[in-house]
Amino acid sequence: MDKVILAYSGGLDTSVILKWLVERGHEVVAYVADVGQDDDMAAVEAKALATGASKVYIEDLKDELVARYVFAAVKANAIYEGRYLLGTSLARPLIAKRQIEIAHKEKAGAVAHGATGKGNDQVRFELSYLAIDPSIKIISPWKDKDFLAAFQGRPDLLAYAASRGIDVKASREKPYSEDANLIHISHESGILEDPRTAPAEEVFSWTRSPQSAPDSETRLEIQFKDGAPVRVTNLGSGAVTTGPAAILATLNAVGAENGIGRVDMVENRFVGIKSRGIYETPGMTILRAAHMDIEGIAMDREVMRLRDMLSPKFAELVYNGFWFSPEMDFLMAAVNKSQEVVDGVVGLTLYKGNVIVTGRESPSSLYDQALSSMDIEGGFNQQDSRGFIAINAVRLMAHNAIMTRRGRKVTDFMGNGQ
Repeated sequence: MDKVILAYSGGLDTSVILKWLVERGHEVVAYVADVGQDDDMAAVEAKALATGASKVYIEDLKDELVARYVFAAVKANAIYEGRYLLGTSLARPLIAKRQIEIAHKEKAGAVAHGATGKGNDQVRFELSYLAIDPSIKIISPWKDKDFLAAFQGRPDLLAYAASRGIDVKASREKPYSEDANLIHISHESGILEDPRTAPAEEVFSWTRSPQSAPDSETRLEIQFKDGAPVRVTNLGSGAVTTGPAAILATLNAVGAENGIGRVDMVENRFVGIKSRGIYETPGMTILRAAHMDIEGIAMDREVMRLRDMLSPKFAELVYNGFWFSPEMDFLMAAVNKSQEVVDGVVGLTLYKGNVIVTGRESPSSLYDQALSSMDIEGGFNQQDSRGFIAINAVRLMAHNAIMTRRGRKVTDFMGNGQ
């Protein structure tokens, strides 16, 4: 009998998969990754055992998730297609890594997951598995012809669960799917598949709407060291938060209260399908705004430009499941190098869906008030700017000469203004 380590959530799909694997002769060890989804872990463990698991691992991965994965994305200013802060994507490589480690510990030859054959998570899990252990066997029921023959959809899953005595009453799911962790909560599929339909307010389970957010502002200070947040101070209450998971949890709480971090978008899945996703990501929204601001005062201009060229690729690799890849190793080294002097404190005001930067200071500051001031003479000889402009105008004047010879003006491309 083959031993299988199943990534288990306690929901309908993975509970049915657990029982289906047992009935096919496998010994199933259920693995539950606690990445901040706020489930009753004791109840999840009891359900897994009652459904047929021989053993259950529950792993608290929250601090590792934030310190090694979330903060890496913060340093890179990573955002997918300009809007998605990678909440699900960042958690998957860590979950997969620990699943393989448990497989090795248990001497199991196979791992299994409940991701569908249409989505991104199947790719993220399986690329991570194979990058870490190329010899591992992967069981992906939603790509298995026997499983697909037995289960056409949710009604078949529910009927099977009822026939096997699997309790699904504890998770009366909404008519759409959700995935939650310490980074975000996502809402998609079901009634949300029509991209024209505005989500009802009850879809949002973390954040207040900006309209119902408090009329008073929340003022924060976030301290960074080498590009990573190390301390959050609430200037109103005086509360101070340190530690990776605690920092993100605190920012999630104050951000959600102030209506921050809602995104409704149609995105491009790696497999080529467009999907509509609704995300609540309050803490990461705040961190990204603060981090970009501290870089403005502490980061060299040309280093910033190079890093900014890498940021979209970083986000794409995370989204598509290539965390454990040579190109990600390269990008991570470059990003970390760029952050070596990104230290300091950023002041923020949160108000009705807005993150407003109010000030910053850095021991690595490249800002010289006297040099940049319009009110103080000095710093460099302003007459030198005449030559600077003349040199930069050389190619523009050459372009003008070419356009003139062709009977055109350099302003022709601007259109007629109509």
